[in-house]
Amino acid sequence: MRIAGVNIPDEKRIDIALTYLYGIGRNNVFDVLKKAQVEGDKRVKSLSEDEQKRIQKALEEYKLEGDLKVEIASNVKRLKETGSYRGMRHAKNLPVRGQRTRSNARTKRGKRVTIGAIKKEVAQKMGLIAKDEKSEGAKK
Repeated sequence: MRIAGVNIPDEKRIDIALTYLYGIGRNNVFDVLKKAQVEGDKRVKSLSEDEQKRIQKALEEYKLEGDLKVEIASNVKRLKETGSYRGMRHAKNLPVRGQRTRSNARTKRGKRVTIGAIKKEVAQKMGLIAKDEKSEGAKK
């Protein structure tokens, strides 16, 4: 069975298989199946043509896949352009909904990068700071 350009697995129950669609979660599935008058414990391969059409008709009310992704992307773009706090967090690739970032948020921020103290001599060799000629002359 194919809905909105997504192949739904034949061996799974219809209430689980519909969650393969972007924009349909476990809560939406129950509403869709109730409107389509289909039992959730049926397997996808055992659905009749009439039941498949009723499910597709019930899904027309929802934004799915590409349309939903475009809408979400445009919402995030609008937040960035207006310069809102949420938009800035999206732009900096940080958590948006108030989560703490001091100890967590590894998924969003990426792998840890240790930033430690560095000795002055090592920093000068690396070229991070310029050599001070007055202090060099004083040591000799």
